[in-house]
Amino acid sequence: MLADARGRASGSGAPAVSPATGAALALIAGLVNASSVAEVGTGAGVSGVWLLRGMRPDGVLTTVDDDGEQHRSARLTFAAAGIPSQRVRLITGRALDVISRLSDGGYDMVVLDADPLELETEIDEAKRLLRIGGALAIPHALGSDTVADPAQRDSVTVAIRAAVAKLASDPAWSAVLLPVGDGLAVALRAADEAAEA
Repeated sequence: MLADARGRASGSGAPAVSPATGAALALIAGLVNASSVAEVGTGAGVSGVWLLRGMRPDGVLTTVDDDGEQHRSARLTFAAAGIPSQRVRLITGRALDVISRLSDGGYDMVVLDADPLELETEIDEAKRLLRIGGALAIPHALGSDTVADPAQRDSVTVAIRAAVAKLASDPAWSAVLLPVGDGLAVALRAADEAAEA
């Protein structure tokens, strides 16, 4: 079932997460006891199935994509996986337009897997969306092995590199880059120092 979905995602130009990355996403969702997850980049529903496997049984996944075809494909994937429709909220629209309207502190986990050029701004939005102790996950954080190579200066590589550096340097995050799949950046939302003072 997920192999078919992975094939549809690849054919549409939105590569799905690897099985190892999916398993890690499910684990993270379980560790934070996620009941509400926001995902940017639907990827034919592959990552969504993994996330829902790790979430609480009554949890709801909100997945955002500007490509309606990804949502049509995701519906097939969710149906094949036996996931009830009330557990998934699909929103079609530009990521930053949509997530800027989601509730402050209303999410246990946020997954960013769409346009790398918007990643830094999406991280700012994720900080607002997550409760303290919530988790941020960014698949493909090694950019097909280009991020670690300082000679690589294309716009996508530079954007991913800057986003990972931003997570590492911001005290609002406790972050790590895991060598899973094509790299998985994971960060826990810490309390703001200013708010604690």
